[in-house]
Amino acid sequence: MKQQTFADVEYSHRKRKTKREQFLNTMDRLIPWECWVDEIRPYYAKGRRGRPPRGIELMLRMHLLKTWFSLSESGLEDAIYDSYAMRGFMHIDFLNQQVPSAATLRRFRRLLKKNKIDEMIFADIDERLKAAGLSLRIREMTDVSVARTRKA
Repeated sequence: MKQQTFADVEYSHRKRKTKREQFLNTMDRLIPWECWVDEIRPYYAKGRRGRPPRGIELMLRMHLLKTWFSLSESGLEDAIYDSYAMRGFMHIDFLNQQVPSAATLRRFRRLLKKNKIDEMIFADIDERLKAAGLSLRIREMTDVSVARTRKA
């Protein structure tokens, strides 16, 4: 278990959760992280040369944030540093690690697209949302929410 920072303690005493935080918590519970990581692993860098690769799940979380909130790679990098909810979704502890760079995310996004993994992931998200009676609505560039669907 990670040690709480002063920011964690302060943030935990607020009166309500933001819509962004509620959305990210829902998606975090809904997504089968281990299955998706296993799908990506055969295509991901092994780290035999150059810098060691960042964790697949970390990069996948970052890719999903970029897509859901319609941000550029560099815009997302800044948003994670600014947003406590996004940082929590990423499971990043700034005492031990930093946010992957925009260039790192760009390479990861291209890897997913080249191998058609991104199509599989977003189709799976849609199925899981439907099974849970939820739908994904994007109202504005940064306002994403999950809503219950009405049963007809």
